[in-house]
Amino acid sequence: IRIETCYFCSRPAYPGKGITFCRNDAKQFRFCRSKCHKNFVMKRNPRKLKWTKAFRKAAGKEMTVDSTLQFAARRNVPVRYNRELVAKTIKAMERVSEIRAKRERVFAKRRLAGKRARELATDRKLVETHGHLLPKMRGSEKRRLAMEEGLNAEEIEELEQTMAVAEKSSRVFGKEKLRQRVRVDGGVE
Repeated sequence: IRIETCYFCSRPAYPGKGITFCRNDAKQFRFCRSKCHKNFVMKRNPRKLKWTKAFRKAAGKEMTVDSTLQFAARRNVPVRYNRELVAKTIKAMERVSEIRAKRERVFAKRRLAGKRARELATDRKLVETHGHLLPKMRGSEKRRLAMEEGLNAEEIEELEQTMAVAEKSSRVFGKEKLRQRVRVDGGVE
């Protein structure tokens, strides 16, 4: 039994599943499912569809150069049955799949290595640009953070004053001023 790969998405196409399309020039195309066959008939490019292996390899999401891929190459030369050769081949196949899985894990880990740092940097930038939308911190929280940074009481007061000035300036949005609610007793919120 030969497990062929889908011409469109490169998934394994098992016997009895999918479609084999034979063109007038006797070229055969094996598809794993109707989705791949329909996309092929519509002349879609597999490298532009994100769910195909061709896209993933072109975008650098999967390994393209690997020596273990050569073991999966198609061999059309018939070999006389030999029990020892079959046992050795099965062991080698298991080992090759182990090695490939390990390399893929390492590749994925290396590809996603700097992702956390990049996410933190973008989050910091977002907080810097849109900090006025965040809920205000209580005075006790500000003091605790300042104490952790190692500032003394005078520096904390100075910091609070500068933050109050910044808060007043951030209330102006363009030419409009934020409306203030007037309480029933005459106070302002």
